[in-house]
Amino acid sequence: MTTASWRNVLFVDLDGTLTDPAEGIVGCFRFALVAIGRPAPPDADLSWIIGPPLRQSFAKLLGGADGAEEALSAYRSCYGVTGLFEASVYDGAREALARLKESGARLFLCTSKPAVYASRILERFGLAGSLEAAYGAELDGRREDKGDLIAHILAVERLDPGDCIMWGDRKHDVAGAGRHAIPTIGALWGFGGEEELREAGAAVLCAAPAEVPAAFGRFTRQKAHAGRPPHGR
Repeated sequence: MTTASWRNVLFVDLDGTLTDPAEGIVGCFRFALVAIGRPAPPDADLSWIIGPPLRQSFAKLLGGADGAEEALSAYRSCYGVTGLFEASVYDGAREALARLKESGARLFLCTSKPAVYASRILERFGLAGSLEAAYGAELDGRREDKGDLIAHILAVERLDPGDCIMWGDRKHDVAGAGRHAIPTIGALWGFGGEEELREAGAAVLCAAPAEVPAAFGRFTRQKAHAGRPPHGR
């Protein structure tokens, strides 16, 4: 692959990568459990729910699919009104997106969160302008799986997976991208942590958003000249 043919494409996760959504997601998750008559664990015990599809998280906590849809409906009645905005943008995330865009990268949001929520969050926090398009799950559960969502983006945007890189904070990001032989830049400030990301096979780890443009640049230079990803930290 020559430098001229290389297209810089980055799939960007949302929760735990661009924003810290813990207050809204955890608060609405606990609200939903109480609404269906189930005990709600303390906030500190629920960080694991951030990242995976919430249908799966409710089913896991409830011991099966029974009650998961009812809980999800109660969750959305809270999250869709106030919870989605109970978040904060990580320091340096806006600047990292701007630098990536200025470098010529094509940026696509790739989140397991329903797209109807993701687009509102991007607009509220001033993140939409750096992204070419935003893709997320459907409310009925379609494309909740990150690998399925990436396949959808590749098809709609007519992208070559060999031209793409993923940026995310959880093993689901790494695994979903890996299904398409796409390497992942792991976000250590998110909710997965170093051990999870290393075990999942993230190609490189960054300690802060400010490090991502340089890591992305190393990928693109090496891919353009040799087709090989950089070594991780």
